[in-house]
Amino acid sequence: MDIAIVILNYNGKGYLEKFLPSVTANSQDCQVTVADNCSTDDSLAFLKSNYPDLQTIEIPFNGGYSAGYNYALELIEAKYYVLLNSDIEVTPNWVRPIYEMMESDSTIAATQPKILSYHNKNEFEYAGAGGGQLDFLGYPFCRGRIFETVELDEGQYNDTTQVFWASGACLFIRSDVYHKIGGLDNDFFAHMEEIDLCWRINNLGMKVMYNGNVTVYHVGGGTLPKSNPRKTYLNFRNGLSLLLKNLNTSQLFYTLFSRMILDFVAALKFLVDGSGRDCWAVIKAVIHFIWLIPSNWKKRLHAKKEISLIQKDLIYPKSIVYQHFIKKKKLYKEL
Repeated sequence: MDIAIVILNYNGKGYLEKFLPSVTANSQDCQVTVADNCSTDDSLAFLKSNYPDLQTIEIPFNGGYSAGYNYALELIEAKYYVLLNSDIEVTPNWVRPIYEMMESDSTIAATQPKILSYHNKNEFEYAGAGGGQLDFLGYPFCRGRIFETVELDEGQYNDTTQVFWASGACLFIRSDVYHKIGGLDNDFFAHMEEIDLCWRINNLGMKVMYNGNVTVYHVGGGTLPKSNPRKTYLNFRNGLSLLLKNLNTSQLFYTLFSRMILDFVAALKFLVDGSGRDCWAVIKAVIHFIWLIPSNWKKRLHAKKEISLIQKDLIYPKSIVYQHFIKKKKLYKEL
C-alpha cells in the first residue's frame, strides 16, 4: 500500500498520547506523519521523546486545517493521503478495505469510513457520520445526523455508497486529485473546507464515497467546541463562500439570496435565545463573505465546470431546514 496517514496537530498532546498508539498499531504498511500546526504545548517534545522514529513536520505558522494540510502534503509523496484528526481512535484493518475499494475504481477520488462517537460508541458522530450530504441551499447534513439530531448505529449504514462529501476527520484521497484541484482552500481556515474540496471533486466528474465496512471513533470538537462563536462565524462565512465558488450559474443568485435571508433569521434566533455573541458571529460572517466576493469569484472562474449536481442527484433538492424544523423529520430515512 502506498498510503500516507497525516495527522494535523495543534496543541493536541493529550490526543496524541491517547490515540496515536491505535494509529501506529493498526496502520501497517502505511507511512504515519504528524504535522504540527505551530503548537504552543509540549506536543513536539512528546513526539520526539516517545515516537523518535515517527516522521514529523513542523509547520512554521498556524493557518488552520486548510493551510496546515496544504503545507504538509506538499512535502509528502504517496498515492493516497489519509487526513486524520488527532482525536480519532482507529480500529484493526481500517485502511485496507478502503484502499482496495479505491484501487478497484479509478473514478473514486475520496472516501470516508463510518464515523461513530468515541464517548457514545453506539451512535454516529456529528462530523461525518454515515457520509456527507448537502441540500440546494448549501446546508450540510449526514446520513445518521441532521443538524443536532444524531442517530444510533443499528447497521443502517453498513453499506458502500456514493455521497456528496466525505468528512475531513478521516478522509482518504488520491494525492494526484488533491493537487490537481489545488488542495484545500486556505481562506476557509477550518470548517466546511472538506465540503468545498469534495464539491470540486464532484465537478470533475469523479466520485466521493462512503465505506461502512470500516469504523473509526471520533471525539469531536477537539479544537473548537460546537457552541463557540468562532465556529459559528467560520461555518456561516464558509457556507456562503462554498456556494459562490461552486454552484451552477443558473442556480447561484437565487440560492445565495435565499441562503443569506435564512442566515439572518438564524442570527435573530441566536439573539432571541440569548446568544448575542453567536448572533454577531453570523452578521460578521455575512459581512466578511461580501468582502471576499472578488477573491472567491476568481476561484470560481479558475475552477468552475458547469455541472448541475442537483440534476445528477448529488445535491438534495429540498430545504433540509424546512424538512427538519418545520416538517419535523429527524432521521435521514424520513427525507
